[in-house]
Amino acid sequence: MMKTTDFRKSTVYQIYPKSFYDSNGDGLGDLRGVIRKLDYIQELGVDYIWMTPFFVSPQNDNGYDVEDYYNIDPRYGTMEDVEELIREADKRGIRLMFDMVFNHVSSRHEWFQKAMEGDPYYKDFFFFKKGKENGEPPTNWESKFGGSAWEYVEKFDEYYLHLFDVTQPDLNWDNENVRKEVQKVVLFWMGKGVKGFRFDVVNLISKDRFEDDYEGDGRRFYTDGPNIHKYLKELHDMTFGTDTEIITVGEMSSTSMENCFRYAGADTGELSMVFSFHHLKVDFMGNEKWVLVPADFGKLKQILFDWQTGMEQHNAWNAVFWCNHDQPRVVSRFGDEGRYWKESAKMLGTIIHMLRGTPYVYQGEEIGMTNAKFTDITQYRDVESINHYRILQDKGLSASDAFRIIQVHSRDNGRTPMQWDDTPNAGFTDGTTEPWIGVTPNYTEINAKQQLEDEDSIFHYYQKLIRIRKELDVVAYGDITPLAQEHPSVFAYKRHYQNENMIVVNNFYGKETEWKTDIDLTGYQCILGNYKDAAMPETGKWTLRPYESMIWYKK
Repeated sequence: MMKTTDFRKSTVYQIYPKSFYDSNGDGLGDLRGVIRKLDYIQELGVDYIWMTPFFVSPQNDNGYDVEDYYNIDPRYGTMEDVEELIREADKRGIRLMFDMVFNHVSSRHEWFQKAMEGDPYYKDFFFFKKGKENGEPPTNWESKFGGSAWEYVEKFDEYYLHLFDVTQPDLNWDNENVRKEVQKVVLFWMGKGVKGFRFDVVNLISKDRFEDDYEGDGRRFYTDGPNIHKYLKELHDMTFGTDTEIITVGEMSSTSMENCFRYAGADTGELSMVFSFHHLKVDFMGNEKWVLVPADFGKLKQILFDWQTGMEQHNAWNAVFWCNHDQPRVVSRFGDEGRYWKESAKMLGTIIHMLRGTPYVYQGEEIGMTNAKFTDITQYRDVESINHYRILQDKGLSASDAFRIIQVHSRDNGRTPMQWDDTPNAGFTDGTTEPWIGVTPNYTEINAKQQLEDEDSIFHYYQKLIRIRKELDVVAYGDITPLAQEHPSVFAYKRHYQNENMIVVNNFYGKETEWKTDIDLTGYQCILGNYKDAAMPETGKWTLRPYESMIWYKK
């Protein structure tokens, strides 16, 4: 298959190594496991593999608490394994994208250890502040994982800032020495042949004023801060910007589109593209995810279309996605796990892959993996889920109501082992050791082996979506026009580039729907659909079957 270094024609496959494939029977996925499955990834047709962190870490936040940026956590393998993975992927035309966590480090990192010993040079790598006169923390900011964002250190009579877990102290990017250390890390991995970087919550690295937030949880004082563009441009200029083959993506927490015009502008010299998450909060209540409310489809369309058209107008680029290691499975979230499992998974794939932006496929999405189906809180491993199970009950919810919310929203939904076949443990491990987290029970029906053998599978459909992006310039370079914006169940849009036109039509729900439209399909052909017999609809009225999805193309 034709490979490309143009990120607009590329597709990225995200691997959460811990749950991908266990090559040594210890119940934990590893780097050799990824090497063994490269042929499968090549068959899917993607161009990049984004690996979530496998650096030395105490694993309090599944590797996003980095103790050593230069060494591999032994539970995942060795530096030799990483070097072999880069080489073997390259032979298959696949490049590696590494996940860099630079907003914070693990409290076991050498820098923080030296800070805690009182070394002033390293104390300035972090935010140590005096508390208020009344003995309270410096500000009322809340940690993303619950509780205060400040931890008291008796020895200094000071607090340090941790926007995430207490073991994840935030780095002080206003200190030039911190920025130089970060640049060294990026240059080290570039030297190993890494051709992509994903920067974790990178828009939080520039803190603003340290004052109480009486309107929220503090995020307005540390999100998209005053020096963020300066620091990203500096990182670009000193490191990855020197290699035109490298692609970058920033994970942008609670960001604004106006900032993203600059983060991912074609000429701004910061990043190739951005992840934003507003579209994945349509089943939240405000910013609160630990509730059960139906997804707001109208809001979902509006957010996706606003970002599509807004970023296009400013010549900026989106990463487009439904799933990652922090999100529930999309077919469980917005699709149908039952009768229309296959149709809804394909429909959701179509929506994302034909948009303007680089699509990201999260391991197992291409075979329609579902949420975890855990039945007891002891099966969960995610610190955020376990904390909120307690917090919800402290707020007055019953244990069963709190658990139902965890079942729907937990990050562990995306972290159950990859379902390779119908053998015990879904073929994730051949060892007698139990996997680090339970396997979803439906692996006997939903697995990669079965889908590779079935021409009508979700896997083969994703393969076609990825190929269409490579073959048709309209997908990579075309403009986008939203359609059916007021329709209660249709998600449709038009793409246009030079002499190419494409119309993408999706029924987002499991019941038949009609769409009255004056779109004329003369000269168009259906190049992909999730029903075998997509018929040319009459001008004036389209009848769409449950979760029906169609791509119409004309040159």
